[in-house]
Amino acid sequence: MCTFSLRSQTPADVLMVAEANNPLQYPTQGVEVRPLKTIIIPGLALHDLHRDHHSINITTTLGTLNVAAEVDGVKVKGDGEMHMSVSSSLLPNLNRQLQFVTYTNTLFHPSTADTVQIETEGHQAAFTIKIHHGVTPKLYNTGSKGDYNISALVTIATKTFLRYDKLQDLIDSIRKYYPTVTIIIADDSENPQTISGSHIEHYIMPFGKGWFAGRNLAISQVTTKYVLWVDDDFIFSANTKLEKLVDVLERTTLDLVGGAVREATGYTSTYRQTISIEPGEEDGDCLHMRRGFHHIIQGFPNCVVTDGVINFFLARTDKVQQVGFDPRLARVAHMEFFIDGLGSLHVGSCDDVIINHATKIKLPWVGQSNSDKTYAKFRYPLASSDATQTKNGLLFFKNRFQCLTHN
Repeated sequence: MCTFSLRSQTPADVLMVAEANNPLQYPTQGVEVRPLKTIIIPGLALHDLHRDHHSINITTTLGTLNVAAEVDGVKVKGDGEMHMSVSSSLLPNLNRQLQFVTYTNTLFHPSTADTVQIETEGHQAAFTIKIHHGVTPKLYNTGSKGDYNISALVTIATKTFLRYDKLQDLIDSIRKYYPTVTIIIADDSENPQTISGSHIEHYIMPFGKGWFAGRNLAISQVTTKYVLWVDDDFIFSANTKLEKLVDVLERTTLDLVGGAVREATGYTSTYRQTISIEPGEEDGDCLHMRRGFHHIIQGFPNCVVTDGVINFFLARTDKVQQVGFDPRLARVAHMEFFIDGLGSLHVGSCDDVIINHATKIKLPWVGQSNSDKTYAKFRYPLASSDATQTKNGLLFFKNRFQCLTHN
């Protein structure tokens, strides 16, 4: 529950009380109530007023005020209403009564906030009460404690289209290092072949349904805490240590951590991207994408915090399912997922966990098969094609962008 609390809470959730630099003392943040429930408002007080009579007015908009107990020498008006007045000639008694002021949410909303106004003679202040259901953890059975049980923690998901030879190479390489990890395959080939073997789930889709639709299908079937996404032409090696990626997610607040992909040429890429959105005016906002990262992760010198990574990543299953993959993006898409997750996905990248990429070098004396030709037609559409136009139209229209810059 410790790492769950770190991921689900922020410093804005901590109760803070404004000491009386004016006569009013009140909580500045951290006051919460469940919908239609009651709490005692903490931290209310009145200070340093040399008067014969003291009063404080409290006003809410989404709930009512009450007192849990009555204090002698204090007059309370508006009990059970949205406006309450508390007055007394005895300041200690007044402050004691303020310790028993309660707030009851009366207008149901699953996640909102009520602004509470407080006022005394010549002074005003306001604070918010967050109204929301508590964050319920989603727990997974990860096996006995000790070394990470990858089979209980991780499911490997991939999307395939026509490339059954490469898919089989991927499966064979996984089984060499992780013989009992579940592999989920989404397949939208026109004439799907049978993929057999233990701990393999093969889901058939309509022909050409698409890349992100397949991602949604595969990840929707994951029941483990983490899902590892791989392309169907990747190959596991001795450097593909899933335990390292699990360790990063278990010990940090990250939701997703990418690895590195080594090409047949020897070049290794992490494809780290930082993403920011510059607010615009009526025509929309501007999306800025840059190669790089924000900072190194303490305790993991080979890992950094960034916003987008390569197509080889381990992620918290529930977070990936929350963001989802737009099924309208058929064959050309990747960073769109991270753009959709900006602000909700905490992303990292480690360059010491490496997966190999099957060679794409074509020997001149080796002819191209019909399946290769069909795959290339779908995978690499022309810039003027419907797939590319759909991708660009979605990016700008759905997100209300008017411009994009990148390097």
